[in-house]
Parts: sequence; C-alpha cells; structure tokens
Amino acid sequence: MRSGRIFMEKRVTFKGIWLPLLLVLPQIVITAVFFFYPAGQAIYQSLFIPDPFGLSMQWVGLGNFAFLFSNSYYLASFATTAIFSILVTLVSMGVALYLAVLADRLIKGSGVYRTLLIWPYAVAPAVAGVLWLFMFNTRVGVVTWYLGVLGYDWNHVLNGEEAMGLVVVASAWGRISYNFLFFLAGLQAIPKSVIEAAAIDGARFWTRFRTIVFPMLSPTTFFLLVVNIVYAFFETFGVIHTITSGGPQQSTTILVYKVYADGFVGQDLGSSAAQSVVLLAIVGALTIFQFKFIERRVHY
Repeated sequence: MRSGRIFMEKRVTFKGIWLPLLLVLPQIVITAVFFFYPAGQAIYQSLFIPDPFGLSMQWVGLGNFAFLFSNSYYLASFATTAIFSILVTLVSMGVALYLAVLADRLIKGSGVYRTLLIWPYAVAPAVAGVLWLFMFNTRVGVVTWYLGVLGYDWNHVLNGEEAMGLVVVASAWGRISYNFLFFLAGLQAIPKSVIEAAAIDGARFWTRFRTIVFPMLSPTTFFLLVVNIVYAFFETFGVIHTITSGGPQQSTTILVYKVYADGFVGQDLGSSAAQSVVLLAIVGALTIFQFKFIERRVHY
C-alpha cells in the first residue's frame, strides 16, 4: 500500500487463441521439422531394409529390432553407454559443484575466476576431442611424454580402459562450465542468513554443506542430472569420433556412435534406423523415470 492506494497486479490476457498460437508457431514449426519429422522417418525406415543407394526397400517389419537384440556387439554397446554416461555425469557435475563452491566463497578476483571457468563451454565437442587427442597422442602428446617419464606407458589406441578414461575426461571437461554456471547461480540464491545461523550454532563448513546447502541445491542438481545424461547419450559423438572412433575393439562405441557406424559406414540403413528408435525410447524412459522417482527427493 502506498499513499492510501492499493496497487493490484496486472495480468496480460489474450482475447481469442490466434495471437497465442501465432507467438508459439515458430517453435512448433522448428520442433516439427527438426524432431517429429526425423523421428517419424526413423520409425518408418526401421521397418524396412533399404539398399545402400536408396533405390528399393524391402519390408521386414520388426526384423531389424530382432536382429539388433540378437547381436552381441549391439548388446555390448548398452553396457558401454551406461558406464560412459554415468562417469561423464558424475565427473562433470562433481567437479563443477566443487568449483562453484570455491567461486562462491572467493571474494577477490572472483570475476576473473568465473570467466576462466566458463570458457571451455564455448569449445565444440569435436574441437575438444582434437585438443585432448593431441595431449594424449601416443607419439607427440605432452601428457603421454610426462607419463612415460613417470614410468607409465600410455596407449589408448590399444588399451580399451585408457580409451574409455580419455573420452570420459574429454567429454566431462566440456560440460563442467555449463554445470558450474547453474551450481553457482543456485549457491548464490541460497539465503545467507540461513547459513550464518547454522555457523553461529557451531556447524562446520561440511556439516552446513551436507545438511543445508546441498538439499537446497536439489532442484538445480536434478535439472543438471537430466540434462547431463541426455548430453552423454547424444552430444558426445564428436569427442568419441575424433579421439577413438569407437575403438579399440568397440570399447568406446556407445549407442549414438553405433548408429553412425552402422548407418553411414556400414551402410546398414535399416538397422541404423532401428537403433535410433531404440535410443530415443531409452532416453525418453530414463527422463520419465527421473521425473517420476528421483524428483520426489527434490525440495523446492
């Protein structure tokens, strides 16, 4: 109330539905062209076996799916994808949270520190893969040379575990900046009075973080968990392609890379389309599972 007048909140209302539809039309068109149409084409093509030149198609129904789930290499890519996505999510979110906590406590030079941490997000996944490939190159890589001095013979070209570790680190490195921004914003949104009250009561830093800070970050953590899993499933293709190309012996062939390898390299377009449908169903099921079960532990 000010000067005896009550200021009431003004709400914007639309008369009719044409203006709201016009405002959301660009997003609807983009979603239809770049998501629904390709998804529909993938479902349609998964029911056929086309020749490599696209001149003829043979109806096989669910034959492509039956072949996939009887293929040991395809089934092995499920385990590879699970390990890869879990490691990328944990590493990127864990490191980002640690850096965000440090940045939130930093007083002098905090602007420079935050800017330097944001820069890696501007690097494309393929470029990030090339950078890490040069550093761990078995002949001229600077990190490989230092590891050799320490007595460790690094060779991700032949060692599947080393190759997996390298693509996980390279993929997580490019995602740390994104997670850092959200964690830092979440930390700065927490009321300082609550933390100060806990400190006055004698709670140490890690006790305050475990009982107050981290529970209040649960909405941000949940959002980043969903986004990072989707990132690990789809957007890490460029990193894997530039560093290992799915090798050695398919030890880094995740589901999205196998779609490319079978479709564009092996020219098995029907199987590739079926794999893309399975991948879409898996990511959708994971997202539903997270919202249905994990979100219950989120405190807003």
